[in-house]
Amino acid sequence: MLTLALVSWLGIIKSVGFGQAIVKRMSEDEEPNAYLAAGATVKAVLTALVAFGVLVFHDQVNAYVGRPVAEFVVLLLIVSIFSELVSSALKGSHRVHVYAPLSTVKEGARSIAMIGLVVLGLELTGMLVGHAVGTAVIAVIGIWIVRPTIVFPKWRHVTRLFDFAKFSWLGNMRNKTFNDMDIIVLGVFVPAGLTGVYAVAYTLAKFLDLFGSAIQTTLFPELSKRSVSGDTDMVRTLTNDALSYAGLFLIPGIVGAVILGDRLMLVYGDGFEIGAQVLPILLVGILAYTYNKQLLNTLNAIDRPDLAFRANAVFIGSNLVLNVTLIYSIGWLGAAIATASSAGVGLAFGYYYARQHVGFRIPVSEIAKQCSAALFMGVVVYAARALGEPRSIADYNEVFVVLLVGLGAVVYFLVLLSISSAFRTTVINNLPFDVPYILDR
Repeated sequence: MLTLALVSWLGIIKSVGFGQAIVKRMSEDEEPNAYLAAGATVKAVLTALVAFGVLVFHDQVNAYVGRPVAEFVVLLLIVSIFSELVSSALKGSHRVHVYAPLSTVKEGARSIAMIGLVVLGLELTGMLVGHAVGTAVIAVIGIWIVRPTIVFPKWRHVTRLFDFAKFSWLGNMRNKTFNDMDIIVLGVFVPAGLTGVYAVAYTLAKFLDLFGSAIQTTLFPELSKRSVSGDTDMVRTLTNDALSYAGLFLIPGIVGAVILGDRLMLVYGDGFEIGAQVLPILLVGILAYTYNKQLLNTLNAIDRPDLAFRANAVFIGSNLVLNVTLIYSIGWLGAAIATASSAGVGLAFGYYYARQHVGFRIPVSEIAKQCSAALFMGVVVYAARALGEPRSIADYNEVFVVLLVGLGAVVYFLVLLSISSAFRTTVINNLPFDVPYILDR
């Protein structure tokens, strides 16, 4: 919805990196409540300025959206700052295990509230108010869990937040650029039909990045805390772990896209199978982007957002230039190549800066084992597809795809469990029950 997209972009203006700065300073366990109060004050002031601008230019806002929504934009901005502040507080207080399920529940609460108000006949108003109510309710639950002590921050708390935020804001722009730049440029040079297919392929590819994003969110507070305490060995270990598992789903996803891409895209309807041309390239780009996120996560955690800023600036610049150049030259395939290439450039700079300050090692062995398991999976899935194509099951594309993807997932993880003792140990340590000794060898 255009209104929510507008709120999302305005959210960058009202945040300018302070959300991540709050997480960073709170996670250091030095006056966390003061930093939360300082961050809340700053974000409230910024939100008030943006809200005032929306109300002053309400005619232009309404004309852009096509409906009288300016007041709802202000409401959603206010609710979003509260929700983002609570999310920062949960992550900064090392409650990521609470933040994650609450984020999922928030999506459900929004949907229920929106559907309920629409059913009552409130139409667009119901959708916007429902979105706000669902978000606010979960945020209230989150702040109740954190239960911060109300304190009056000092100027030094604001200053330290600003010292971090003045660099970290570009991380938000990096995400927006990676998610939207290719689509925006495609809309200029490529027919709408192909742009729509590309957007679907990108959404499908981005889904596999959920695990990498979860690793980034989970490790940041711990990396920050360990860095402040001077535990460089643990910072190094956590960075290695992040790189070891960031591609756990994306690596087999690339192989699967090569083998099943046309049928996966056909799930979205006739004509979408052409998206198989860009799907594997997009997955390669997202894999590089995910590894880069882990490295920049470490840089931010050790309080070097200035270096992350430089890497982000290079990525954004290369992404823009490559998208315009390649899409103009070779069409929609150029968008996927530009995405993958700029992600590779960003990864190179992220590695260069992170390696200077954290003596991590590239987990070549674990990544190689994931690649080996994915290739073996690919052989099995390719054979299964070849055997199934002549049979009637192939006429039911959705069923056929689910069976092949399920087979691939089982084969991949069984092979990885058998060849990687590190992965086997990680799985066993995170199971809610004990396993026989023979499996833990």
